[in-house]
Amino acid sequence: MVASSLYSVGVALQALEARQVHAGHALRLSLFRQLVSRGRWLAATALSTFGWPFQVAALLLAPLVVVQPALAAGLLVLLALGHRILGEHAGRSEKLAMAAIVVGVAGLAWTAPERTTTHAHGAIFPVALGLLWLVAFAPYLMRLFGRTWGTLTMVSAGLGFAWGGVATKLVADEVARGHWLRAVAWGVASTATEGVALLSEMSALQTRPAIQVAPVVFVVQTLVPVALAPLLVHEHFSRTPLHGVPLLASLLILALGAAFLARSPLLLALTAGGDQANADSGAARSPSERKAAVRPSSEALEPS
Repeated sequence: MVASSLYSVGVALQALEARQVHAGHALRLSLFRQLVSRGRWLAATALSTFGWPFQVAALLLAPLVVVQPALAAGLLVLLALGHRILGEHAGRSEKLAMAAIVVGVAGLAWTAPERTTTHAHGAIFPVALGLLWLVAFAPYLMRLFGRTWGTLTMVSAGLGFAWGGVATKLVADEVARGHWLRAVAWGVASTATEGVALLSEMSALQTRPAIQVAPVVFVVQTLVPVALAPLLVHEHFSRTPLHGVPLLASLLILALGAAFLARSPLLLALTAGGDQANADSGAARSPSERKAAVRPSSEALEPS
């Protein structure tokens, strides 16, 4: 819960800064150069960095199929911040999405397989991580040929964070075994890949509305590590109650709740700024603001 809260608040602040940078810097190192000169972006990055040790600690206590989806719980913290800062209240649909996340996390904790420290042997591990890594870097390869694809950028960001989630699991396993050099190596790899994923997410937020970007990134980074867990770290669903059916149902409920909550006008107003959020979704405005927006004024009727 601590890790997910720090991650979510950090990403929200990073998104605010990314939207103020010209879209021409998307998928370029110049975007990072622009962002690192902003104090709020650096503070947000520090928040996310502080969250990572808590994720490692969680993976020392619980399996990947619980920890990775539970990171979606940070959305609840963002919703509370949105209420506190913007003075807006969550609607009925948002409360249902919050309940879905709580039920999903609780269901995963109840049905999850035992935590293991064994990994796949042979070529399975490098091939699976290599394919994930390749797709995560695909937008930058396309950029070399002068082409961009917004949907691929969003998916690649989610896959980069998913790769980092799996690598963080390996950090925890190596720490549990006392292999500190391997743990550091996986930690460096995780940080580098998630840095690229962050650049992809910030680039996507420059060219696409947050209402499209946030759900895609959340769902991809949540589902992919869980889907790979039986193959890579031997957390098999068949070893759970009813051969994994309750576990998969809990995961689906959580993913749907997180995807819907990521589209919440209240969160969009918090992570994209008032004007951008209103452009993404008119519901981000308060009722009085929406009425004022559609009421013609004498000044608005004058020619420019």
